[in-house]
Amino acid sequence: MRSTLSLLRLLVAALASAAGALPALAQDPELSPQYAACMEKAGGVTLPMIECIVAEHGRQDRRLNAAFQALVSDLTPARRKQLQSAQRLWIQYRDANCDFYHDPDGGSLARVAANACHLRMTALRAQELVNLKPIR
Repeated sequence: MRSTLSLLRLLVAALASAAGALPALAQDPELSPQYAACMEKAGGVTLPMIECIVAEHGRQDRRLNAAFQALVSDLTPARRKQLQSAQRLWIQYRDANCDFYHDPDGGSLARVAANACHLRMTALRAQELVNLKPIR
């Protein structure tokens, strides 16, 4: 049983490294301390990891929406329309890209990878919008 758990942890680490998702997320400064603590507590177990990722995705989605609203409020109508269009396309891309990670033959680890992808991309986009300053 212990070797199975060790193998599972090794597989999660390998998948995360390949996807560039989990280890990087645990260290990203944009992610909350709650997320890092939750992932540490999850100990490589799939369901708790997914719960941690989903909770942090909610925090990052709120952060993204706040950054978007702050930026939109400071743009001309033409630039606002351009950003809204770009954001819609970005959401489509994020969803299509991350859905690809959820390989039907990949088991529960594929669910972790897909959820981690959504979180990573959302956190990065939130930071991008925070850093984006309107050009006047």
